[in-house]
Amino acid sequence: MRVLGAGTKRVAAWRRDPVLLAPAVLTVVIGLAAILTPPQIPFTRLLVVAPALAASLWRVRGTLLLGGVCALAVLAYAVLDGGQESMFTAGAIAAVGLAAAYASHLRTQRERTLSEVEAVANTTQEVLLRPVARHVAHLEIATLYLAAAPHAKVGGDFYAAADTPFGLRLLLGDVRGKGLPAVGVAAALLGSFHEVAYEARGLAEVAERLDTSMGRYCRSRTGSRADAEEFATAILVEIPRGGTHLSFLNCGHPPALLFHEDAPRSLDPPAASPPINLAEILGTTYTVERVPFGPGDTLLLYTDGVTETRAPGGAFFPLERWAGGVPAGFMPQELLRRLHRALLTQSRGKLDDDIACLAVRYEGPAPPA
Repeated sequence: MRVLGAGTKRVAAWRRDPVLLAPAVLTVVIGLAAILTPPQIPFTRLLVVAPALAASLWRVRGTLLLGGVCALAVLAYAVLDGGQESMFTAGAIAAVGLAAAYASHLRTQRERTLSEVEAVANTTQEVLLRPVARHVAHLEIATLYLAAAPHAKVGGDFYAAADTPFGLRLLLGDVRGKGLPAVGVAAALLGSFHEVAYEARGLAEVAERLDTSMGRYCRSRTGSRADAEEFATAILVEIPRGGTHLSFLNCGHPPALLFHEDAPRSLDPPAASPPINLAEILGTTYTVERVPFGPGDTLLLYTDGVTETRAPGGAFFPLERWAGGVPAGFMPQELLRRLHRALLTQSRGKLDDDIACLAVRYEGPAPPA
């Protein structure tokens, strides 16, 4: 039953990816060519390519089996033909088959390691970037996350949403730097937000608590809280249930886009608030703004990986111009899908920075006057 199951899986794999049959097809083609042509044309020498190709596609057992079949076939041909050159070719195929089997073993080990790393990255993403509900009261929410590092699932950009007694509270930000240090800072901020969001009475208090948490984290790593190289930009949003406005606090982050009455506009704060962990250096004044937000409106939060996406010629992605061309009425998921495609088009598929986006659309009926 085990053999039967393994064979069924193998056949299914070949059906999904016919390229896996290439070594066997190549062996058959070379074998037929050797049989159908005169002995003076040494097609059998080409059989050495088959196990070498199998090493990049097959597992060790299949690679060894193919190498052995090719070597035995050439050996039988040499016995019948009586040629010394065919005997040498059989030995060469056997040697290449053994080397190919070892190469297949190394490749399989690397694939297994990569699979484990990806599993850890997936788990890390699920722990840090907790799943965001698609619907909260009258709001529809969608997220987009793209890590710049190959095979990574999470980086220095982060987002979070919390359905609190004060309404829906959102956090989206960007830690200075990349790699594991940035992931550590993002984890500290997200953990703090998921606690503070349910307790703090205003966004300014949320920002203060996040600043304190990041300061503690940086002090535990570097021994110094006031390190100007350790900071994060962020934007905080609060959308009350059944309200007609939203509040936001921008801590040195790229401004949000508000699609209001089908016309996008940038929510530039009139007064700057300090990035997280720089309150002691720049001052602790946090400015909370309030803007209309009603049925049909959509809010788009994003990190600078969006606006700093470059074309091959060096031009930055024109987010506001792109937003002005978006047809009215798109749901958040479709809006982010279109933005993703536009970014890939702009960069020719080579995004070189982390990107996080969060879109919220007011879908409920208009509140009573």
